[in-house]
Amino acid sequence: MCPSRIRTEQEIHGRRGRPITDQDAHEINRVEELSYDLKIHEVMTKDLHTARPEMSLSDMLEMLRINRISGAPVMEDDKLVGVISIEDIVRAMQRNDLTETVGQYMTRELVTVASYDSIFKAMQTFAESHVGRLPVVNEENKLVGMITKGDITRGVLVALQRDYKEEEVRRYRASHLFEDIISDRTTLVLRYNIKANDFTHGGNASSHIKRALLRLGADPQIARRCGIAVYEAETNLIIHTTHGGILKLEVEPHRITMSTTDDGPGIPDVNQVLQPGYTTATERVREMGFGAGMGLVNIKRCVDSMDLESTVGKGTKLIMRIHVPTDNFNGRKDG
Repeated sequence: MCPSRIRTEQEIHGRRGRPITDQDAHEINRVEELSYDLKIHEVMTKDLHTARPEMSLSDMLEMLRINRISGAPVMEDDKLVGVISIEDIVRAMQRNDLTETVGQYMTRELVTVASYDSIFKAMQTFAESHVGRLPVVNEENKLVGMITKGDITRGVLVALQRDYKEEEVRRYRASHLFEDIISDRTTLVLRYNIKANDFTHGGNASSHIKRALLRLGADPQIARRCGIAVYEAETNLIIHTTHGGILKLEVEPHRITMSTTDDGPGIPDVNQVLQPGYTTATERVREMGFGAGMGLVNIKRCVDSMDLESTVGKGTKLIMRIHVPTDNFNGRKDG
């Protein structure tokens, strides 16, 4: 799980960099999917042992030993003011300074991550900051946990083990769905209500859709293309709508149709929003790492066709389609 060997979230989804290419969509492996699907709050340490700036380093060392941890956040008046680590204490020991306080040796230039971010964000932050642990804050910027590289590794391993145990039965049951139903036209419809500004649950629907398609027997690459497209569409509902909207997946043996609908505020110039880098996202949203203006560009690269209709003050409808080869979904042919 070395950060240098796993592509970052931006590389996979193209949120801040170049548009995602067809080759990118065909090279996303299962570990990367799980790492992206997992949120920081799912793997972080929530039961925190905190320190105070006035604590002596000797007391701090004893606290680390008793609790078998290598570092802790430093709190003052319920506010996060620093992080103290075993490395800081070793530095003090080299100077025979264990009688000094935590405040003298703690790291004050804090680098934090948000609980609602994917663990890819944490990995990227680890790689950029070269720290061993990161405080985790919620939407109100309050401390809610700590995360280490070890937490990430354990979280991914647990998710892989859970998938291995659960997936076999689910995949078998779901993959026979189209076989067992006889009709002139069979369509499976999945519907998700997406709330505006709900970054905490952002990506959940696209994750559920990917898993559903895999269990139905879809080719993994088709499932991943759908996953990227609906993630971008889901994110657009979270960022740009007033009340959120509906994300819908329609699965047929020969075609997958994905769509989003919302009731406002609408797009004044549809052609303009299709240009790479154009965005109407707020400064706050961009600071959170979203709204780089690459979402619709990435969608177009992952689907076979895309239709966008919008009326100012009434809402927007986006339809995305992917053609499915006839030998997909457990071998059923087009009829």
